[in-house]
Amino acid sequence: MKRFLFAIAALCAACAAAQPYPSRPVKIVVPATPGGAIDLIARTLGDKLTPALGQAVVVENKPGAANNLGTDYVAKSPPDGYTLLIVASSHATNKHLYKDLPYDPVKDFEPVVYTHVVPLLLAVHPSVPAKTLPELTAWVKANPDKAIYASSGPGSSLHMAAELYMSMTGTKMHHVPYKGSSAAHPDLLAGRTAMIFDTITAVRGHVKAGTLRGIGVTTLKRASSLPDLPTLAEQGLAGYDASTWGGILAPAGTPKPVVAKLNGAINGR
Repeated sequence: MKRFLFAIAALCAACAAAQPYPSRPVKIVVPATPGGAIDLIARTLGDKLTPALGQAVVVENKPGAANNLGTDYVAKSPPDGYTLLIVASSHATNKHLYKDLPYDPVKDFEPVVYTHVVPLLLAVHPSVPAKTLPELTAWVKANPDKAIYASSGPGSSLHMAAELYMSMTGTKMHHVPYKGSSAAHPDLLAGRTAMIFDTITAVRGHVKAGTLRGIGVTTLKRASSLPDLPTLAEQGLAGYDASTWGGILAPAGTPKPVVAKLNGAINGR
């Protein structure tokens, strides 16, 4: 009986392997909370991939541990192309911030496609009496106890952008990390934190609604979606340039034809 069951299991595995990819739904894991930049990008990709692959592409959020929880989950998933990961630039910095990562950010993954570069925006709560970068810097220096900034987690591009600002201005602020930028918004909108460096995608609506005030864009060029908002470099912080980038990864060992199919579908080929 055991031999019979083993033979049936082997036959089923062989049949599954023989099926063209994909033969069932594909999952994109977002290692952060819903509503942030990589979450929105993943959902847009899912909508694009569903008709291209002929299978449902679903998004699953697994936030926690500065994106490491969801990332480790994918690293340990079967390398069959059915569990993918969308990452931000923190994927490159986390290995320098955490001594005991449960995964290797290079060896445990197969790169699928480079998906995005997104500018950041420095936004403050309206209670902060600053409309320009020089005014904000003066306020931070005069009110170090009130200069509390939120981020999407230690080592995130949002955190690194704030660290770069402090390094270049000689200021010191208090860091409050969250499990994603969208998780940081309620406290920021309520004034419990003073500011955030966040992706334009995530924070633009609050700025346009007036619930947050935009101070400046972090890239060297202005953002087309907010053309009237000057860059930080334009406001006296020469050379300041920060953004977030990301892409889709698969577990190491994912078959090359599967990676090629996903790459082609995302790139519209």
